[in-house]
Amino acid sequence: MRQQLPRAIGTLGLVFVLFFSTSGGPYTTETLIHSVGPGLGLLILALVPLIWSVPEALIVGELASMLPEEGGYYRWVDRAFGRFWAFQNGWLTWMYSLVDMAIYPVLFNQYLHFFIPGLDARVEWLISLAIIWGAAWINVRGSVNVTRVSIIAGSFIMLGFLALSVASAPRITHIPWQPFASEHARGLGGFAVGISIALWNYIGWDNPSTVQGEVKDPSRTYPRALAFALPLVTIGYFVPLLTTLGASDWTTWTEGGWPQIAASAAGSAGRWIAIWIALGGMISALALFNALLLGYSRIPFVLAGDGLLPKPLAKLDVHGTPRTAIIVSAVFYSLFALVAFGKLIVADVLLYSVALFLEFGALIQLRKTEPSLRGVFRSSRMASGTRGSVSSGLQRICTASCPLVNRVSRWMMPFSFNASVTSSSRCGLMPWARQILAMALCEITPPSSAESFRLDQCVEHLRVYKEMGFDEVTLRMTGWDQFGQLDRVMREVLPCLID
Repeated sequence: MRQQLPRAIGTLGLVFVLFFSTSGGPYTTETLIHSVGPGLGLLILALVPLIWSVPEALIVGELASMLPEEGGYYRWVDRAFGRFWAFQNGWLTWMYSLVDMAIYPVLFNQYLHFFIPGLDARVEWLISLAIIWGAAWINVRGSVNVTRVSIIAGSFIMLGFLALSVASAPRITHIPWQPFASEHARGLGGFAVGISIALWNYIGWDNPSTVQGEVKDPSRTYPRALAFALPLVTIGYFVPLLTTLGASDWTTWTEGGWPQIAASAAGSAGRWIAIWIALGGMISALALFNALLLGYSRIPFVLAGDGLLPKPLAKLDVHGTPRTAIIVSAVFYSLFALVAFGKLIVADVLLYSVALFLEFGALIQLRKTEPSLRGVFRSSRMASGTRGSVSSGLQRICTASCPLVNRVSRWMMPFSFNASVTSSSRCGLMPWARQILAMALCEITPPSSAESFRLDQCVEHLRVYKEMGFDEVTLRMTGWDQFGQLDRVMREVLPCLID
């Protein structure tokens, strides 16, 4: 029998836990601008949420609403593929966290250097341990305390950058996005560097799902929190970047240089805002570690509860907190704080990508095998009133790519009389992504164009669109007898759809 933890986390607390699970503020965006240039950096920061974060948030939101249980993504994969793959997902994520969590004490020391330059390496390691065990102490005191710290820290950081933006705005002297790219970051190589940095600032929307057993009304709260957190993170990047880029020389920007940027862009208030921003960097590092420890520590807790790790890790203290799992996690993070992790970044990203792929597969599998398993939120509902955006030319491109995409491209053309779904959408790639997802979930493999028309299959495909929330479908007839196809649709298909 699974243990029940107290449900005490509300929407506001979860929004800020998500904020620190993915962002923590504009810190590190200065590295992006320094690496690729103002225009390209801003463009990448605008594209990544549309191409990466929005689809991920929709997937995570639906799964969180569908299965609002302690363990989050571990439980999703377990329900879809069984215990073996759930263990792989949980273990991969926890291994990823060993590298990921070693970064934040370093970030704390980076901004501490603004106040105390030239710290000894041994002193920095002791400070790193203080950050790790300070966050562990907050976590042991309960998830509600983690959310309170996140709200206070997030407010302090965002207000600091708001003050910087207000002080910098009157001092804007040039267009923020010019020049478009730096001289050493032109071409695909520079774009790839920028994408990798931007992705680092936008990943992690699934991390707090492991504490859903401690969230009030989790089926509604998690999707709602995602809807607030994603715009908060995106706006939190763009507002300070646009004002400071226009009021300072971007070529002087360096990694960890936000205090110096504030001093040069904010005029007479620059000195005090620089101190605020530097303190915010230290607070952000602590809050990042604190919020991520909340999510990552639940992985050994639920694995132990399922008998996959030693049972003591599944014990709760008198306050309903998995104290042992938190402490053991902190011990491992302390050890990894000693390791030079620069060479492990590739493995870090790879492990996260594999785990996220399993979660996406879990959504597809659960929609196929358990269509009645629905939460309050369902991502396809957001497609209602819009048209899918899939063209036959894009299908041919997908078909030539790889076997996996080839299979997706076949899902994208469901009509046996060789018609394809097309439209022009106001929402760009988002309806297109939802359209692909909707088709993939139907497990449709259409016949070739040489096969005869099948009335029952065509009607079934159109019913699937209706169930997915589409209220308008445009058919583009691709055969030579287009009027004949249209006539058959009107005479044989549409009457079958009338209830």
